[in-house]
Amino acid sequence: MSEWTIESTVDELLRRERERTDGGRITDRWPGLDLETAYRAQDALLARKQRAGERVVGVKLGLTSEAKQRRMGIDSPLTGWLTDAMVLPVGEPVRMDEMIHPRVEPEIVFTMGRRLAGPEVTVEQALDAVATVHAGFEVIDSRYRDFSFALPDVVADNASSCRFTVSAESFAPDGLDLVGEICQLSVDGDLVDTATGSAVQGHPAQALALAANDLARRGLAIEAGWTVLTGGLTDAVFVEPGRTISAAFTTLGSLALTGKR
Repeated sequence: MSEWTIESTVDELLRRERERTDGGRITDRWPGLDLETAYRAQDALLARKQRAGERVVGVKLGLTSEAKQRRMGIDSPLTGWLTDAMVLPVGEPVRMDEMIHPRVEPEIVFTMGRRLAGPEVTVEQALDAVATVHAGFEVIDSRYRDFSFALPDVVADNASSCRFTVSAESFAPDGLDLVGEICQLSVDGDLVDTATGSAVQGHPAQALALAANDLARRGLAIEAGWTVLTGGLTDAVFVEPGRTISAAFTTLGSLALTGKR
């Protein structure tokens, strides 16, 4: 492509998603793709999906751990959009023939009871806007080869969004120790990782507040009824056909999903 623009970036990312193929970094070919432009591309990608009939149902956070942020040279998480086409009902397999190279990570998930608008939202204000708390999985699937990207690349790609599952079991946020909530991630019954809610910005509600404040800079807010994926508690694991990935939480219950070719 001789000249890259926001629209051509969206074209390329949608083509990769549609054809289930990955590719190189767009920033290698378009040095002008900075973070601000990448969020404009993300919003343009969402608008294209909405015109195709998809409906916004929430937001997600990415790079919520300090270690991942240091690797990417940032000091706060990134945000992306969730649509109804990304919903994976509990018990349904991950259809790998619809994806490129999916990975799964366990998350603490919020359902919003009221609208949350920045700027300067605090942890307390964020948590007060939450109706229910759930266990969840996010299936991420980068449109970049080997999940190799610069920060503007992944932002334009809607933070590697693909699918998400939210447990039907719900809990009121009052009284929950979300910082100390333990999650044990297993693959085919073998424990592979353990983390607590503190892995997400020190407190999942801190991630929620950061998302609201980030969206406010773009004139946007988190709406009542939306789902918010607060960020991966552990490192993501690859999905493989027949492989069962499960997460057991202290209070929020358990979830499992299996890859299917």
